[in-house]
Amino acid sequence: MSFLTEFLRQKAPKSGKDMPAYYKKALSITAVLLIAYFLASTLLFAIIFRRFEYVPLIAAALSGCMLWKIDRIGPRVCGLAESILVGFWCLWFVHRFGWGAGVQQLLVTSLILCFFNVSEKPALKITFCLSVIVVRVAIYIYSTRHAELFPLSGQARLIFQLFNSVSVFTLLGCQCMLFSTSVQDAERQLRIDNQELHKEAGTDPLTQLPNRRAMLDYIHTYLKKNPEQAFGVAIADIDFFKHVNDTYGHNCGDYTLRTLSDKFREFCGDRIRVCRWGGEEFCLFMPEMNLDDAGAAMNDLCYAVRKMPLHFEETDFSITITIGVAENDFRSPLESILEEADRKLYMGKASGRDRVVI
Repeated sequence: MSFLTEFLRQKAPKSGKDMPAYYKKALSITAVLLIAYFLASTLLFAIIFRRFEYVPLIAAALSGCMLWKIDRIGPRVCGLAESILVGFWCLWFVHRFGWGAGVQQLLVTSLILCFFNVSEKPALKITFCLSVIVVRVAIYIYSTRHAELFPLSGQARLIFQLFNSVSVFTLLGCQCMLFSTSVQDAERQLRIDNQELHKEAGTDPLTQLPNRRAMLDYIHTYLKKNPEQAFGVAIADIDFFKHVNDTYGHNCGDYTLRTLSDKFREFCGDRIRVCRWGGEEFCLFMPEMNLDDAGAAMNDLCYAVRKMPLHFEETDFSITITIGVAENDFRSPLESILEEADRKLYMGKASGRDRVVI
C-alpha cells in the first residue's frame, strides 16, 4: 500500500481558472469527441428505431457549451460538468435501452480526466473514483430491477455494443496519448534541467572549466573503474597573478583566466582532464601517465603558456605558470597525491617560478 500513501502525500497547486495547456487540450478534445458521439447516437437511434431522440442533441449542445466556456469555468468545473453529463447519459441510455449496450464504459473517461488534473487533491481524486464506482453499481442495480423501455434485438444490441466500445476506447486512447505525451515531455524537460543544473554545479562560471568538486568526482569515479591504473596529477598556478590584477585591473585578470583556460583546453584535448582548482590555480589529471610522462606533458604546457600572447585594451603582456606534478604510487590516497603535487608547486614558486617540479 506504499504507492497509495505516496499518492496521498502529493500536493496540489491552488485550483483556479488557469489550467495547463495539455489539460485544456484534453478537455477540448474530450468535448469535441463527445459532441461527435452524441450526434452519431442521434443518427443511430433514427436508423435503428426510426424515431428522433432529443436527449443526445441536448447532450451535444451541453458539450459544445463546455467547449466554448472552457477558458472561463476552469478545469475543476469543466471536468465536473463532463462527469455529470456522462453520468446522466449513461443512466438515460440504460433506462431506455438496457445494460447490454455497453454505454457504462463511458464512465471511465471521467476518471482519466479527474486523475490527470494536477489541481485536484489526491483525497478528492480517490473520493471521485469511489463515486464513479457507486454510480456504475447503482446504474447496474437499476437495470436489473427495471426493464428497459425499448428492448434491443440481438442485432441492435451488437451494433450499440460495438458503437459504444469503439467510441469509448477512441476517447480513452486520445486522452491517454495527450496525457502520456505531456508526462513524457515534462519528464524529458526535467531530465534536461537536472542535467543542466548538475553541469552548472560542477562548472566554474568564469572559465567554464570543471570546478574542484567535479574534478574530484571524476577522479574518484576513474579510480573505482581503474584501481590498478597509473596516472599523474598536477597543480598549476599563474605566476604573479596579483601583479596582473593590480596593474591592469580585475577585468584583465578575468580575461587572463579565460584565455589561459582556453589554452589548457586546446592543449589537453581528450587525453588530459583540467579544472579550475580555485583562484588562479588549476588541476590537471593525466590518466595512464607515470611521473616522467606527466612531467614531459607539463613541461610542454608550461612552454605553450609562456609563448601565449595576451592582449587586453591595447596592452600586450604575457604570463608564466608554475606546476607541481605527482603520480599514483598505488598506496597513498588521492588526497595525499594531490597534496604532494601542491607541495611541489610551492617548491617551484620558491625556486624561481615558471617551471615544472616533478
